[in-house]
Amino acid sequence: MPLPTAAKMTNAGSSARMFASTVVTLGCAFLLLMAAGIGVVVAITREANRLEAQRQAERIEAAINGQIKLSELRLERLVAAGDLPEALQQPGVTNAVLQAALKRLSGQLMDFDGAYIGGTGSSVLAWVENPAVADHGNTDGPHHIEALQRGAKSSFVAAVIGDEVTPQFGAARSTVITDGGETLILTVIDLTRIASFSSDSGPAPVSFVAYRHLSSALMSDLAERNRIVDIQLATTQPADPVSKLGLRAADGKIGAWLTWSPARPGDVMLRRFLWALIAVALLFSAIFVFVVQRLRSSAEQIELRERQIQRLAGQDELSLLPNRRSFDLTLDQTLAHIHDDGPSLAVLLIDLDRFKAVNDTYGHTAGDELIRQVAVRLSGAVQVGDTVARLGGDEFGIIQTHSATPAGCAALGERILASLSEPFSITGAEVTIGSSIGIAMAPRDGISREALLKLADTALYEAKNSGRNRYAFFESQMNRSMQLKRMVEDDLRHAIDNDQLMLHYQPQVSVDGSTIVGVEALVRWQHPAHGMIPPSDFIAIAEERGLIVPLSEWVLRRACTEAKRWKGVRLAVNVSPIQFRHKDFVANVIRTIEETDFDPAQLELELTEGVLIEDADAAEAAMMDIRAHGVGLALDDFGTGYSSLIYLRRFAFDKIKIDRSFLEYMEATGESAILVHSMAHLGRALGLRVCAEGVETAEQHRFLQAIGCHELQGFLFSKAVPASEIDRLLGLDNPFAEILAAA
Repeated sequence: MPLPTAAKMTNAGSSARMFASTVVTLGCAFLLLMAAGIGVVVAITREANRLEAQRQAERIEAAINGQIKLSELRLERLVAAGDLPEALQQPGVTNAVLQAALKRLSGQLMDFDGAYIGGTGSSVLAWVENPAVADHGNTDGPHHIEALQRGAKSSFVAAVIGDEVTPQFGAARSTVITDGGETLILTVIDLTRIASFSSDSGPAPVSFVAYRHLSSALMSDLAERNRIVDIQLATTQPADPVSKLGLRAADGKIGAWLTWSPARPGDVMLRRFLWALIAVALLFSAIFVFVVQRLRSSAEQIELRERQIQRLAGQDELSLLPNRRSFDLTLDQTLAHIHDDGPSLAVLLIDLDRFKAVNDTYGHTAGDELIRQVAVRLSGAVQVGDTVARLGGDEFGIIQTHSATPAGCAALGERILASLSEPFSITGAEVTIGSSIGIAMAPRDGISREALLKLADTALYEAKNSGRNRYAFFESQMNRSMQLKRMVEDDLRHAIDNDQLMLHYQPQVSVDGSTIVGVEALVRWQHPAHGMIPPSDFIAIAEERGLIVPLSEWVLRRACTEAKRWKGVRLAVNVSPIQFRHKDFVANVIRTIEETDFDPAQLELELTEGVLIEDADAAEAAMMDIRAHGVGLALDDFGTGYSSLIYLRRFAFDKIKIDRSFLEYMEATGESAILVHSMAHLGRALGLRVCAEGVETAEQHRFLQAIGCHELQGFLFSKAVPASEIDRLLGLDNPFAEILAAA
């Protein structure tokens, strides 16, 4: 068995570990919750920023595409409505003619920085530039001519291919070119779609090219109209993936990017509600701190309780004596040093007599005070070094190590009996109790705790059965008696459950001995190993072990079943006090009668005075209920109790049975004869049937007949016999004639 202190330390360590584990778990849960909340907020913020940047990019792209398309339409109308087509259709048109026609259009080309007419290859037939960007020293053509020609060529080719692959509206096509760090939007019109152009070598492709720089002013205007901050042009790819828009040339390559400062509504929302998020975080932190503090407080309370439990683990709280656990531990430790030739040890088990009466009369508070006073007296009765413990309820134990000899144990037992026999002052009243003591010694009786306690309990049981308020040493025959009782208990329970008992019936005859007027059912037990066991050996055990109720119910049911065939013959069945006091006694009797279809008028229950003594009011109510169903009642063993006359006056019996003890040594003129005569006369005067038990001689028969008994029962007529013998006797006209004649 582990030491109590070790167990408490283990409990304390377990509580500390549980607290630490709980705090860590809560901390992790709190951090996970906070991280999840922050993650959700960040994700929402980023998604809002991304969606807004995407919408801005779509607006910028739509604005530029719209501007380009508008420029294409204007340029197409301008070229188609001017005199440029007429100049192209003139035979032998010269560059000067084209230049003049282009000059006349320049006033209407304010949306562009310049324009030129390109011929075959890389030739420029005519050009014009916005004065703000024109370079008058340049006679070869407009600015960025090489890039413009490449762009125009690729745009022209793409337009041709585009017409074949995907239909394009209008004759103009646009592209983006980059040259020397500058980016231009180039719009190209295939003039051959408007007018034919011929040279000396025949018809040739001619294109009208207008271009415009993506300047800072244009970017500012674009930003203002679309409410986007800081739109700029970049020739290198920006790092921010959400705030850039690639400008693709006709060949599909990106030559420049538009960038801007993206709006961040998620950041704005986050800044606006940051105080609320901080408040929520502080609230959760406060809750976490509060929970941790409560857990810490609970852990401290648990630790305090465990310390208190550690202090009281081996102590009975009421009596302040060692408890059973401490008693067992001390006994184990002491027995470890006991040897066959060494010092002896004695275990005394003490049970208080009449403790239940004190509890019931004065209340549980008085019972607790009595326990405390008993503990003080027991502690004063033992010597230093002996152990006194309260084992539970009103049971105490003593481990005697000093003078643990038979004489020393007897002296201690006498001291305890004398001490506990003195009156106790409880709640202002004096109460007197007694005690029963069982003693077992080591190593004489045993050397293990289980064995000694078991043997001491057997001795205690013997002391109680011997009259209480005494002590008893364990003796070997006690053990054999207990074993026999346990065997009888187990086998009897099995016999009841498996219908292995039998009934014998003793006839009750008319006073003249000629007629059987009733039978008394008596149980018999044919044990498979021990033979016929008389009722005197197992009825008491059945009452002691709680088997009397099922046994009595079995007897009643079997008797009603077998006696149903004996019409006109009363069936007498004995009722034990325990069975009668059972709350369902009357209901069980009535149910048995109904289930066996037995005539209740034939049934007669025999009660003893023990049935009536404990609770007369309840007994009277039960008897009235039984009689209301037609069942008769007989007072058995009449004359042996001190209050039989009171019972006859109060309770409604149908018959009295004079106890056999009055007939055993009766003489015709002796005192017993006078008593029997008086009882018979009393019964007749009260209108009761009178039955005498134990009739064994003819003289007794003649005397009982002379004093007016109604019924006789005894060995003179018949002992208890099986039901088949009752069948035979009932078949005879005068079954006992020969017996009475011979007597």
